[in-house]
Amino acid sequence: MSAGRPRQTLSLFDAVAIIVGLVIGAGIFRLPSIVAGNIDSGTLIVAVWFLGGLISLIGALCFAELATAYPHPGGEYHYLSRAYGRDCGFMFAWARMSVVQTGSIALLAYIFGDYASELLPLGQHGVAIYALGAVVALTALNVLGVRQTKAMQNLLFGATLLGLACVIVAGALVMSPVGPSEAPLPAETGAGGGVGTSAMGLAMVFVLLAYGGWNEAAYISAEVKDGPRNMVRALLIGIALVTVVYVAINLIYVQVLGPAGMAQSDAVARNVMHAAFGPAGSTFITLLIMVVVLASLNVTILTGARTNFALGQDFRMFGFLAHWSERGGAPVRALVLQAAIAIGLIGLGAMQRSGVETMVEYLSPVFWLFFLLTGLALFVLRRREPERTQPFRVPLYPVTPALFCVTSAYLLYSSLNYTGAGALAGVAVLLLGLPLLFVARRQPAAA
Repeated sequence: MSAGRPRQTLSLFDAVAIIVGLVIGAGIFRLPSIVAGNIDSGTLIVAVWFLGGLISLIGALCFAELATAYPHPGGEYHYLSRAYGRDCGFMFAWARMSVVQTGSIALLAYIFGDYASELLPLGQHGVAIYALGAVVALTALNVLGVRQTKAMQNLLFGATLLGLACVIVAGALVMSPVGPSEAPLPAETGAGGGVGTSAMGLAMVFVLLAYGGWNEAAYISAEVKDGPRNMVRALLIGIALVTVVYVAINLIYVQVLGPAGMAQSDAVARNVMHAAFGPAGSTFITLLIMVVVLASLNVTILTGARTNFALGQDFRMFGFLAHWSERGGAPVRALVLQAAIAIGLIGLGAMQRSGVETMVEYLSPVFWLFFLLTGLALFVLRRREPERTQPFRVPLYPVTPALFCVTSAYLLYSSLNYTGAGALAGVAVLLLGLPLLFVARRQPAAA
């Protein structure tokens, strides 16, 4: 086992770039139309995107306390292990390795492949070929080391914000709505006269899915310079920046297309760019989405391998993963294993007609289950370790973390109640970790 350890090489700017890259993905280009399909009021559409940022900020405050009190490359794995014991930590690490993180990598890779194939088709399996190429290339970049990875992320981060700014400016150029029946930001709802609770709740599921990913910042907490102060700043700045972008871009969508036009569109950003610049605008937005997805994929690969590294440190069964390359500053073996599982999922998706939707169903219930447990861990650790130094304490405790837990519980329920067979498959794979846990418990802890 290598004696290498994570080093504090990430600046505040690096951390913000990673957080923004984790959050701003293809969701902001695909999900607003689904949200508009549930809410027929422009005012409410913009409001729910603001509310999503507020809820994410509440969650970020909870994670900021955990990340600053317990800086560790294992992130949530470390918090859950301290709060509930090694068994829970093992199951979480298994879930990330087999379901959540690798499923997210495969999902993002497929989205990249979809858009790349629009520009340069490679035949029947072109999407899968592009997806495999993206995973292999970005994993290789991460293996080279964290300096190369953060340099690429900063470049993609800048390109992402520049591209989104172009969409907002383009929308401002064609601000008038496309039809008189789609007046911008109406104060009242549509013909139905109201928005039902179930419709609003379902809309929030998709809004929060678009905001998802900021929690991954916990996995770089041990690598951020001046960690306690900069982790809090990075989370707050990152979420605030994403919220401003999301609210602004949805305001543009509403003003240009109207709620009905958004609901009928499968590519709202492309429609806005086409209205402003014609076919050239459509090509631009396709390239932008590819850049955004690559940024998300890059940091998802980076953070996912950190959990596998932490798992190898604690369990002899996976001890081979506890190797940290001093030369590059990266968990090389954990990265390689993660890529191998993601490639397997991509291969599985290649045999399905709806690979993207299946992957969303596959990882959602498991993701929200452990999100809920992490929120509850804040209460457990505060009570169990009152003497622990806490550079940052979540404001308005216990109300703030309680709101976070209630939201997570609702989304866990929704992900099980409104999805299909993919959700059951994800839960089944999670349960496969129980026999492995039984074997791991009979082995001594890793040295």
